[in-house]
Amino acid sequence: MTYNRVVCRLMQFAVETWDPAYGTSNREADERESARPVDVAVEVPPDSWKPIDPSSDVTVPHAVIFVDGVRRIDARIWIAEPDGTSQPGVCATVAAGAVLCTPNSASIEAVIVKRGLYTASAEAEALTNPGGLGTQVSYEVRDVAGDGAEATYLAVHNHMTEVEHELSATLGPQAMVVFDGPLARRDFPHGVGYVKTQHVHYLDPELRPVIGQLDVGQRTPLFRVGGEWATWSWYMRLPGPRSHNLSGIVRLELPALGDSSCAVARADEVTATLPRFASEPHKDARAPQNLYPIAGLERQLRRHLGDAKLLERALRLHARTLRVAS
Repeated sequence: MTYNRVVCRLMQFAVETWDPAYGTSNREADERESARPVDVAVEVPPDSWKPIDPSSDVTVPHAVIFVDGVRRIDARIWIAEPDGTSQPGVCATVAAGAVLCTPNSASIEAVIVKRGLYTASAEAEALTNPGGLGTQVSYEVRDVAGDGAEATYLAVHNHMTEVEHELSATLGPQAMVVFDGPLARRDFPHGVGYVKTQHVHYLDPELRPVIGQLDVGQRTPLFRVGGEWATWSWYMRLPGPRSHNLSGIVRLELPALGDSSCAVARADEVTATLPRFASEPHKDARAPQNLYPIAGLERQLRRHLGDAKLLERALRLHARTLRVAS
């Protein structure tokens, strides 16, 4: 009698360390190819790509400033149009702040808070002193290109980015300023864009395995992302549990100023600096990518947004008052 031997191979998988509520740090399933030109040969030829350790003589800056922004929808509204229809809109609050970190301290350096009424309606007017909260509470009209939810979200996000730009202009020359997110048209000479969630493929398939080969504190070779606002960029790995080959991976950006040798030196400096700020899973749901200064700054900024229930109640009262007055 002949027996056929059946070999069963168990599926190998890993559980993402991030809190599921935040999605995943590397969204391979919905990543898209970059539409911008990418030059991967600015530091080494493509066939020489491998993990790089920062130069041994790199100087880590004594002070680092982290800049971040937050946003919150306070109320969804409907604006009456002359033809009897209604246009949607949202009232939202955005804020940006900067935290200065030294080896022994961390302090909030600046905070800016603004409110907006985001809508495509031509009938929209600023809402000042809603519900008697005072003239310091005002929702300025912010035009939205369309009445869809995505267009409204983009308008709120763009307003937050504008506030971050406004705050950045007050910082003055610094050794290193880390912005949470892409540089987004910021040509701040000392600025660093810190991208902790990957949505776009910038490398060709044959180079992507180098990202997974990175050890803690290592980086990929530099590459240049072209377009209207060109940047130098690279990937690095932060310290922390490694459940899969993309655990702890972040992408960094520098303004495309100067030559590649200056950018390489700057990349080494940033790569040697950031690991000490990496968060830990038992303290942050998005560890290690959500750096401790950024997480702390986000908590402080949310306290500056104002009481959500109080603002919503004030907006409801203001709307009733306007209806009675008309």
